[in-house]
Amino acid sequence: MLVDGMALLFRAFFATAVTGQFMINSKGVPTNGVQGFLKHMLTAFSSFNPSHVVVCWDMGSKTFRTEMFQDYKGNRGEAPVELIPQFDLVKDVVEAFDIPNIGLAGYEADDCIGTIAKNLDEDVDIYILTGDRDILQLLDERIKVVLLQKGFGNYLVHTKDTFFEEKGIKPHQMIDVKALMGDPSDNYPGVRGIGEKTALKLIQQFEHVDGVIANLDQLTKGQKTKIEEDLEMLHLSRKLAEIHCEVPIEYSLEEAILNINRDKVLDKFAEVEFKGLTRFLQLNEENVG
Repeated sequence: MLVDGMALLFRAFFATAVTGQFMINSKGVPTNGVQGFLKHMLTAFSSFNPSHVVVCWDMGSKTFRTEMFQDYKGNRGEAPVELIPQFDLVKDVVEAFDIPNIGLAGYEADDCIGTIAKNLDEDVDIYILTGDRDILQLLDERIKVVLLQKGFGNYLVHTKDTFFEEKGIKPHQMIDVKALMGDPSDNYPGVRGIGEKTALKLIQQFEHVDGVIANLDQLTKGQKTKIEEDLEMLHLSRKLAEIHCEVPIEYSLEEAILNINRDKVLDKFAEVEFKGLTRFLQLNEENVG
C-alpha cells in the first residue's frame, strides 16, 4: 500500500478545523490532522491488510512543475498556522510505526508514488490510498486506487476497468483530458473554453492530444479556434498533468514490511498525547507485535 500522506493529512485537518477542534496538547502543538491521518491509515490497513506500506510526501511547494509554469498551484494560500507543526509531527509518528517516509525536494508525492508503483516487480499487487483523483492515471492490471470518501472506512476502489466504465477512456488518457480541460485546483488552464465533457469526447475520438491536433479540421470551428489559440498551453498542461515515474528516490521493499511494534507506537502516542487511538491498533492485530 502506497499512502499519499499529504492527501490524508489535509483531509483530516480540514475535517476538524472547520469546527475549531485542533486538539492542542500540553506542549501547545495542534494534533488534529495527525490523529485523523492515523485513523484513515489504520482503518485502511484493517480493510485491505497490506503486507508492505510506504507513505509518500510533498517536500515543499517548489517542484519541477513550478519551474515549467510559475503559476502552478499558485492559487493555494499559505498553510494554516495550526497545520504547519503537524507536517513534521506526522512523519515522526509514521516512523514510530516503522513505516518508511519517502519524498524528494522538487517532486510531488504523486511522482514518488508513481515511481514506486511502476517500478515494483510485476507480481506485486499495489493499492494507492489517497483522496486525489489525479492519481487514477496510474491504474493498470496490478495497481488499484483507493479513494477516501466521507467519514472513515468508506472507499471508492478504482481498477482500470471501473475507470473505463466511468470515463470511457484508459487511465493514461486522463493526462490528455486534463491537458485539454486544465485543472483549477492545480491552477493550470489547459485550453480556455474546453471543459471535461468536450475533452473526454475528443480523447475518446482521437486517443490523445497529438491525435486531436492532427485532426483539427474535423473539429467544430469553435473548438479548432480555441485549440489553435492555446496550443502552447495545451502542450505545457499535458506535461504538468503527467505524473513523473522516474524520481531518483531510494526505497527498500524489505524496510516497508508492515510490522507494528505496539510498545513503540503506544510510547509515541503517550508522548504526543493522543487519546482514543489504541482501538485502531486493535483493528490491526495481525500486523501488531
